[in-house]
Amino acid sequence: MIQDVATAGTMAEGVEEMAEEAVELNVIDLAMQGGWIMLVLLLMSIYAIYVFVERNVALRQALKQDDNFMSKIKDYIHSGNIDSAIALCNATDNPVARMVEKGISRMGRPLNDINTAVENVGNIEVGRLENGLAGLASVSGGAPMIGFLGTVTGMIQAFFEMANAGNNIEVSTLAGGIYTALVTTVGGLFVGIIAYFAYNYLVARVDKVVRILEARTMEFMDLLNDPAN
Repeated sequence: MIQDVATAGTMAEGVEEMAEEAVELNVIDLAMQGGWIMLVLLLMSIYAIYVFVERNVALRQALKQDDNFMSKIKDYIHSGNIDSAIALCNATDNPVARMVEKGISRMGRPLNDINTAVENVGNIEVGRLENGLAGLASVSGGAPMIGFLGTVTGMIQAFFEMANAGNNIEVSTLAGGIYTALVTTVGGLFVGIIAYFAYNYLVARVDKVVRILEARTMEFMDLLNDPAN
């Protein structure tokens, strides 16, 4: 009876030790099991974070609008104070102001030429805002594939170790390859999903800027067609 109690106590202690070891396994330890693939995914995640933050700041600046900007431009143009209108555009740091400034500098030419010049500046501004989005899209699509590459290499490693083990196959023998396979899959999907949502968010913000530029282009051309001008 005493021996059974002692055995039960020993088993309980073993279970507690195993539980403590399981608790000590954290995210970093799991990531290390993924091998060099996880380093590639880490670099891709850093790049994705940089692009998202940098583009988000640029888009926030582009979306800053002065509700009285076009009214002031209209007053300056109608009063013939072109220099003040250009100065206001130069003092306002956003795509709309640069687009309107180009249109003002072309005043006196045919309206089609002015409209073309304004649209060209708008296209350049949109192109600048889209810098880095292609790379972010590549991360969203490439990270899961790289993760699956780690899955394949991990399974190859597991089967290789299984073949070499012969009849002495143990779970610990296959653990390394299985860890690599599962961890890289999770890592690739995680990076890809985050990059995918970040990309779509930035694209939506760029589309919002495009709509604002189109509206301001029409407003500026209507201003030039205003008989009061």
